[in-house]
Amino acid sequence: MPLSPRRRLVVSAPLIAALAGGVTPATAATAAPSVPAVPASPAVPAVPAPDMEGVVGALNAAMAQGAPGAMARYVGPWGARTRTEGVRDRVSGAAMDSRARFRIGSVSKTFSTVVLLQLVDEGRLELDAPVNRYLPGLLPDDRITVRHLLTHRSGLADYTDAMFAQTVPGFEAVRNRVFSYQELVNLSLSEPRTTEPGVAYKYSNANFVVVGMLIEQITGRPVADAYERRVIAPLRLRNTSYVHPDTRIKGMRVRGYLHPDEEGAPLVDSTEQTVSWAQSAGAVISDLADLNTFTTALMRGELLSPRMMDAMTTVTPTDATNTRFYGLGLRRYDLSCGVQVYGHTGTVQGFYTYAFSTRDGRRGLSAMANTSNRGAANTALGGTLEAAFCGKKPSTARAFSAAPAEADLPERR
Repeated sequence: MPLSPRRRLVVSAPLIAALAGGVTPATAATAAPSVPAVPASPAVPAVPAPDMEGVVGALNAAMAQGAPGAMARYVGPWGARTRTEGVRDRVSGAAMDSRARFRIGSVSKTFSTVVLLQLVDEGRLELDAPVNRYLPGLLPDDRITVRHLLTHRSGLADYTDAMFAQTVPGFEAVRNRVFSYQELVNLSLSEPRTTEPGVAYKYSNANFVVVGMLIEQITGRPVADAYERRVIAPLRLRNTSYVHPDTRIKGMRVRGYLHPDEEGAPLVDSTEQTVSWAQSAGAVISDLADLNTFTTALMRGELLSPRMMDAMTTVTPTDATNTRFYGLGLRRYDLSCGVQVYGHTGTVQGFYTYAFSTRDGRRGLSAMANTSNRGAANTALGGTLEAAFCGKKPSTARAFSAAPAEADLPERR
């Protein structure tokens, strides 16, 4: 029965405080100390809101540099926000669609790393053991370890430098070709090694070809099976797949367009290809939402133990800017606002991709432009990271160019 106005006048302040705190009010004989007030929850998340206008600006900048279309998806305390610009198919004129699948290039390296580190956690191989312990006689130097592969410090030459010395002719020569892992390793070993093992960072797709070989040797199953059972199924990534050597992107897809080396030459539709030249270094297909799920779940520790996460996120510089670093199959970028984001960039003919998350996994950003061999477009697309993770800021703030130095050789990524 509701209290009358008179009864309400005699309800004491201590009783009100006690009731508000969800505790039994004390009698005079058993008086307890007053309950401290609980601070109210903040009305807004304690992180900056993503600057979606800035994200759109970065997408349009990528298009101004030759991408037919571009798109990005942010997830975080402010919800999921998606932006699309341009077209996903130049012939039909179909608009870019965030639900469409595309080739993620070297973001695949992070998938491969997760699988290998799970095997390390299971005691099936050791990070600092020689690769030749598991693949006897494969490499000419017993000093090359599993860790050297994952950190790009093995000294194995990147065979794609020669393969794509001429962008379009190189691509057309391998578009429908199916390589064995051994053939790709042999291509690398035919070139001089770039550094002594462990001495310096030197990006090479050959490292992650060997990672694929290790996965298959240890599990006795194809890489596709390891991706499916260890990453794709647990995270319910419904639009992610590894279909090598099938040339198709099934379902709704973004078409990729490769820029020839000759300025003004027509774009080459590079959508259908085996990506056999990359395999475990770059042949995964996905979409924006799945990439958000993958990077944020990884950073939250849903795929690896704390010990393996510590190993994966222990980074060293990759250049002189002191803003770009590499761990185990994982990049770290230090943004202008002080935020550090982890993930990977990806380039495969016709597609540039960024997939990054904060270390706590609370915020993620995935972005794609459907072109390649256009370094300026890649750099412009990287501007989505600043806008998404730093929010709006004064125009005088230091800009961060997210594209790594080696992205100027885009067909390798």
